[in-house]
Amino acid sequence: MGIVVENVSKRFGNFAAVDSVSLTVKTGCLMALLGPSGSGKSTLLRLISGLETPDSGKIWLIGQDATYQSVQERNIGFVFQHYALFKHLTVRQNIAFGLEIRKLPKAKVKRRVEQLLNLIQLEGLGDRYPNQLSGGQRQRVALARALAVEPQVLLLDEPFGALDAKVRKDLRAWLRRLHDEVHVTTVFVTHDQEEAMEVADEIAIFNQGHIEQVGSPSEIYDRPATPFVMSFIGPVNVLPSHSRIFQDRPVDGAGKQVFVRSHDVAVAPVASDNSAPARVVRIVNLGWEIQAELQLDDGQMVVAHLSRERFDELNLEPQQRVFVSPREAKSFPLDYSI
Repeated sequence: MGIVVENVSKRFGNFAAVDSVSLTVKTGCLMALLGPSGSGKSTLLRLISGLETPDSGKIWLIGQDATYQSVQERNIGFVFQHYALFKHLTVRQNIAFGLEIRKLPKAKVKRRVEQLLNLIQLEGLGDRYPNQLSGGQRQRVALARALAVEPQVLLLDEPFGALDAKVRKDLRAWLRRLHDEVHVTTVFVTHDQEEAMEVADEIAIFNQGHIEQVGSPSEIYDRPATPFVMSFIGPVNVLPSHSRIFQDRPVDGAGKQVFVRSHDVAVAPVASDNSAPARVVRIVNLGWEIQAELQLDDGQMVVAHLSRERFDELNLEPQQRVFVSPREAKSFPLDYSI
């Protein structure tokens, strides 16, 4: 296996940043650590890298116990959110830095740098300085510098967090293509659900120092293991099980709260056997779809995401009377509050 984390814990004073976490990242896998701020994902990344030492547990890298190895001994590439490029060095010199520290032959360094410039699609920009590049270009240089030394593991700590939305989306697609080409075992931290779903082979969902679920994007989305995962991945309505919307529909599970994803809320102009009346409160145009905020007769608010075609069919307007029903709903055995 590429990375094995066994019952690792890390505390900072009285705060348990990582609490008895176990995780396996297969060789060549691209795994996302996803969760809200303070959930432990960045701390685990730093533990894997050697920047932090665990209070207990073990960390294995490529079959070797790396728990107490130094950063240098682990042969890890690390990319931070804010690039961390050397401002006084050119793009070529930044990429070559780790190779030159290892005193590799100049011809080999030059050849490797040119390969990486081609890989990150920055041919012809090798003599520029970081301040002459865009944010997306600088992050690609940071990735190339991390890959230059051919690391066993590549770690990315919110690598696109400082970039605007359009550049982030472009770099996500580029990172996926890059990984498919180099196949280095990669772990990246993000709090962006869309980013994790789009890029990763597997996702580990973090919450309060624990892992709630590990699985492929489709497994995480379609078969959430806990209420937290259900509520954290994608927009969701949380409704009481006695809500009028469920009156004629059995719900999976036995909890007091029921989870319905926004795109699973059906909206119709006329009543059906299992629908509940509602009033359109607000309509939000999201571009690719329409968000309708609806109020049931009991006062409960429900959000529905509609395709533009369905919205045009319904011709919705504020204060309009409609009827809603869940296509799918899920509950969990334990009571839960978001």
